[in-house]
Amino acid sequence: MKLADILSSKVGMFKINTQLFTAEGPAAVEKLGGLGPDLFLDLKFHDIPNTVQGAVNSAVGLRGIHLLDLHALGGIEMMRAAAKARDEAPARASSPKLLAITILTSMDSRALRGVGIQGPASQRVVKLARLALKGGMDGVVASPQEVRAIRRACGKDFLIVVPGIRPAAGSSQAGRKGKKDDQSRVATPAEAIRAGADYLVVGRPITAVPDPSEAAHAIVEEIESALPRA
Repeated sequence: MKLADILSSKVGMFKINTQLFTAEGPAAVEKLGGLGPDLFLDLKFHDIPNTVQGAVNSAVGLRGIHLLDLHALGGIEMMRAAAKARDEAPARASSPKLLAITILTSMDSRALRGVGIQGPASQRVVKLARLALKGGMDGVVASPQEVRAIRRACGKDFLIVVPGIRPAAGSSQAGRKGKKDDQSRVATPAEAIRAGADYLVVGRPITAVPDPSEAAHAIVEEIESALPRA
């Protein structure tokens, strides 16, 4: 909460991941929601359709949720069940945008082959994005390297949320991918914005440095430098 309070005036959204939600549950949503920024509930649902439908139904009952995600690899029926729960939520509930996770940014083509998925990661991501659009999702989570291809395949209104963001050298104290970084498919904030990303997910380049506020400010400046001029 101390870190979130420091960053609340510098970011557009806080992401609540499975680590935080497992430890604190809905209380984390309530506390962070009181600071101002929107919330991305990053619980990555992946189960049978009925179970995911119930999970989404519970999630939309939490206040302030703007984005909610699940795994596209769960299949089109699972995504349709999630979309049904979103669409049938009572008016007083949150109305989050549903995102389908394509291929985790920690995985490259070699890692995919290890779990029986053939072909380049980029091709698998675009195929899953198309499936997500057909399944009623509002967008996807994908690496910066696939943004342009997804935009061509799924249109201008399809949301693309991009993790694996590593600031340009010198733009923050974090730098780019290091020895202990488990992300494989990365890009700078400017590269992701120019490719057409709608949202950037930035974790360790802000949270793992001595001055998170300064790091966040530098990333915002880098994003602004990449936006189209009016």
